[in-house]
Amino acid sequence: MDIKELYKEIILDHGKNPRNFGKCNGYNADASGHNPLCGDKVHIYAKLDKEKKIEDLSFEGEGCAISLASASILTEIVKGQDYNISNIIIRDFLNMIKAQKKISLNSLKEDQITTMMSLSGVKEFPMRVKCATMAWHTLSNVLEIKKK
Repeated sequence: MDIKELYKEIILDHGKNPRNFGKCNGYNADASGHNPLCGDKVHIYAKLDKEKKIEDLSFEGEGCAISLASASILTEIVKGQDYNISNIIIRDFLNMIKAQKKISLNSLKEDQITTMMSLSGVKEFPMRVKCATMAWHTLSNVLEIKKK
């Protein structure tokens, strides 16, 4: 199986069977995102401890397979991470999509990097970039709100 087929398979799997879908129990931070160009919507729910470690993370939303897959991938990779690492993961993902940069974080497992990279082809379709990045921007907003 070539890498493009693997990436396609990952996106389809997460799009059809999103992980962490629904409201997580005891969430204490949340935010919504909306892409008016295509109608995609996402609502991110996070349960953060006193040190802002993400104890639980989930989402609700509707939209295309890319936006659902991206939100699902986000929740799988960022759940359990602390505030600073979460922000680095978000930055790396957005840089990968927008600026074609590689994932720089060494603390991620290889399968996590592969899963994130599955969305890297979206940059070839500018109208789909917002679909892939909406959940990541929304989580960034959640973390900024809780930073204060």
